[in-house]
Amino acid sequence: MAMMAMGAASWAPIPAPARAAAAFYPGRDLAAARRRRGAAAAVAARRPFVFTPRAVSDSRSSQTCLDPDASTSVLGIILGGGAGTRLYPLTKKRAKPAVPLGANYRLIDIPVSNCLNSNVSKIYVLTQFNSASLNRHLSRAYGNNISGYKNEGFVEVLAAQQSPENPNWFQGTADAVRQYLWLFEEHNVMEFLILAGDHLYRMDYQKFIQAHRETDADITVAALPMDEERATAFGLMKIDDEGRIIEFAEKPKGEKLKSMMVDTTILGLDTERAKELPYIASMGIYVFSKDVMLKLLRENFPAANDFGSEVIPGATEIGMRVQAYLYDGYWEDIGTIEAFYNANLGITKKPVPDFSFYDRSAPIYTQPRYLPPSKVLDADVTDSVIGEGCVIRHCTINHSVVGLRSCISEGAVIEDSLLMGADYYETETDKKALSETGGIPIGIGKNAHIRKAIIDKNARIGENVKIINVDNIQEASRETDGYFIKSGIVTVIKDALIPSGTGADITFSTSFTDDIELIAAFRISLEHPGFTMFLTWDISLTSFNYRSTGEGWITGFPVGTAPGLRECLFTLIIAW
Repeated sequence: MAMMAMGAASWAPIPAPARAAAAFYPGRDLAAARRRRGAAAAVAARRPFVFTPRAVSDSRSSQTCLDPDASTSVLGIILGGGAGTRLYPLTKKRAKPAVPLGANYRLIDIPVSNCLNSNVSKIYVLTQFNSASLNRHLSRAYGNNISGYKNEGFVEVLAAQQSPENPNWFQGTADAVRQYLWLFEEHNVMEFLILAGDHLYRMDYQKFIQAHRETDADITVAALPMDEERATAFGLMKIDDEGRIIEFAEKPKGEKLKSMMVDTTILGLDTERAKELPYIASMGIYVFSKDVMLKLLRENFPAANDFGSEVIPGATEIGMRVQAYLYDGYWEDIGTIEAFYNANLGITKKPVPDFSFYDRSAPIYTQPRYLPPSKVLDADVTDSVIGEGCVIRHCTINHSVVGLRSCISEGAVIEDSLLMGADYYETETDKKALSETGGIPIGIGKNAHIRKAIIDKNARIGENVKIINVDNIQEASRETDGYFIKSGIVTVIKDALIPSGTGADITFSTSFTDDIELIAAFRISLEHPGFTMFLTWDISLTSFNYRSTGEGWITGFPVGTAPGLRECLFTLIIAW
């Protein structure tokens, strides 16, 4: 009955810790503030209130009442990450947070949208590598939409820079924040919200911040529950019965892994799920009290470069209160080509996608492009997501994501693939000029077949091209030819040109004088048309007398004998 009464009644503001309040209201009349809190407490005393460690868990049904409000008391800091080598070649010409996502968006839109939906409107994005496209996207998407009358919100990029005090570039997450502490401390806020620019998830940071204040934590770390199979790939944390972090372990295995098991019911999981997910991993998302951040980076750990491996474990060792906050939802670290591919294709799953962009209560924002609706002409499209402004003609698309401004021609087949689209349209005049000179327009050419691939922006895929990893090659670097293969996924580089006929199937029909007939289908992977390619194939036959038809010729000669059997080596020579 008590819980029912609490749910029915409106909540009184939860007072922030006195230390934080004094820092946030310098020079204010604290006695008056105490009187107001005393009155609020008297009202609250008439209502049943129960606080347990479960309150630190993320839940759609939980309520938030931040005092002061997040828009005035929290500064969001999004870390753009390093060079993004594991995402190469997608990061060849752009920063990792600027990589396109889900047909219409970019990775940076996820943390920025989470901030805006959580009423965190003061946002800095720290970048270092290839930041031109990221800067352009942020200025177009959020430059004029955050601030307004009595609203001091902003989304601003801070690039790595050299100064007399520090001649180095960013050396890590903590170092990046340290180099701009002089700017961050000018903001009259209570907490710094530290976020990553390459994660896919939807989270209400207000609940995260409220948990930080309610537990009077110095640092709060967002934690993801997981099973033993996944746990070995993450930095794990161990907590006490109040949800306070007492130990860290980086990618533990064996007995060390077993020792990191925790009772996740403490953070809000039910008993059944707690048995399935007995480990908690850091998500790389943190809330720092402002004064704590300044002290840690300037006094306690002035040479530390990384939050996850140095600053936060160090804060635990010196006795600071480092709290865990459970996030039990979809979250993906998009740090590799395979993770990026799976995250994008995951939005096509049915009946429920891994991550949905269709949440009205917490939308994902992006740059307004004012593109026309996509046009689909006599095409077979199943289990796919189509971005804005596409033109799709007489083709087949299955289980794929098609990015904005994509042009897909007649007869094309797209399977299990991600097409990022284009940055601009080519005019009919441009296309005519290309045709007259033997060029290839942006988009997917006629009768092309693409399977399990990522096609970056502005790629020109010719006619009759086949991009299929037939031999299941896991790793290959062919940058000069316009593509890479990582984890078996073919990635065509931005602005690449794949000539017509590349990867074409050629079928030869051969017959033999002893009435044995063989239809031989050869799949030839061509790098460029115009080359002469030699393909060898071992085959055993009763006779090597033959005649051939097809484009090219076959030569044969005996290489050995066996009882009742003559073995021949056939060399197929294709010439253009």
